[in-house]
Amino acid sequence: NELNLISLNLSFNRLQGEVPTQGVFQNGSAISLEGNDNLCGRIASLKLPPCPSTNFKKKHFSNLWKILISVLGAGAICLTLSICICIFVYRRRISQEAQYSVPSLPESFLRLSFEDLAKATDGFSEANLLGSGRFGSVYEGILEDKQMSVAVKVLNLEIKGASKSFTSECNAIRGIRHRNLLKILSVCESTDSQGNNFKALVYEFMAYGSLDKWLHNDYAKNEIESSKNLSLAQRLNIAIDVASAVEYLHNGTDSVVVHGDLKPSNILLDEHLTAHVGDFGLAKVISNICPPNETSTNSVAIKGTIGYIPPEYGMTNDISIQGDIYSCGIFLLEMITNIRPTDDAAFGGHSNLHDLVSHALQSQETDRIIPREHTDSKIKNCMTCILEIGVACSKESPKDRMQMNDVVRKLHDIRKAYLA
Repeated sequence: NELNLISLNLSFNRLQGEVPTQGVFQNGSAISLEGNDNLCGRIASLKLPPCPSTNFKKKHFSNLWKILISVLGAGAICLTLSICICIFVYRRRISQEAQYSVPSLPESFLRLSFEDLAKATDGFSEANLLGSGRFGSVYEGILEDKQMSVAVKVLNLEIKGASKSFTSECNAIRGIRHRNLLKILSVCESTDSQGNNFKALVYEFMAYGSLDKWLHNDYAKNEIESSKNLSLAQRLNIAIDVASAVEYLHNGTDSVVVHGDLKPSNILLDEHLTAHVGDFGLAKVISNICPPNETSTNSVAIKGTIGYIPPEYGMTNDISIQGDIYSCGIFLLEMITNIRPTDDAAFGGHSNLHDLVSHALQSQETDRIIPREHTDSKIKNCMTCILEIGVACSKESPKDRMQMNDVVRKLHDIRKAYLA
């Protein structure tokens, strides 16, 4: 016997889902589904809402997949950008390290280690300290196996700009040879006894030290060797030595070298009182493809020394050989007057050393600027001629300054005219 369900009451049972279409559910009058608001179905007589499409899960899965792809795509982009940034930073660091590394130097240079230099200077003892600058200290040393006295410039690498100064000096001295340039013997880039980075430059030793100490009566090693012992002939010879060295830097090689810090303390004297220009820590090597006075570079590292810096360096990013000419002019004025360019009290109301000397020459009051011990008219006339060159070199406008080849020529003429 077949059992048939005649009616079905499922009211108010909180049922949900799709109502079947078979059996008793085919007869809308035989079933009661009131109170089950979450039911759905395709039986028209029951007036139920349609059920969601059977493709809902597929559609939902498709949306999830699209979201997942978007997230993964964004992640891939971020990862790619991160890798590119890392590569950029790495290459930049390598580039900077290469920039501050020692360039190729002549084979003739001595090969010296930290241990060699420590031994030569008695462990960089204070007794051997010759002087200190902005980026390091200079020690006197003796290379026993070479039987040679040297000056060892040790860079203080904790000072910002010291490594760049080291590289600038190495670049500047490559390929330049002149009797009035301080001769470099070796470059040392190593580690010290504590494992710290160590950089030093080794120069030939200058027995009579810096010109600055001679000019201003503080040559400590020998009281007899004071500025009073620098005769006019010696001063003029030193002036010619320095001018010749600067002219060589500007015009004597395939590249133009701007010294950047020309001053008496960077001019060293050997036992014959021959002058040697040294300290190329701020030097810039400039290609001669462009005219030197039109070639510029970033001025961040170009600081020089107050009193010797040309006025345009404070107003522009450009550096040029004209800046060296200005510094050379101030050096000549200081050489003859014995007045430092930073000695405001000696300017007598004038703004700087250039203005003081220029005014004295124009008003023919040279007694104010020429040391009193020089009373001979011939000597005073010679000094006046040198001062005129110094004023011509240190004019405010770069285009109005004398060129270095003219400076060398005129100094030679002065020596022939007054000291022959």
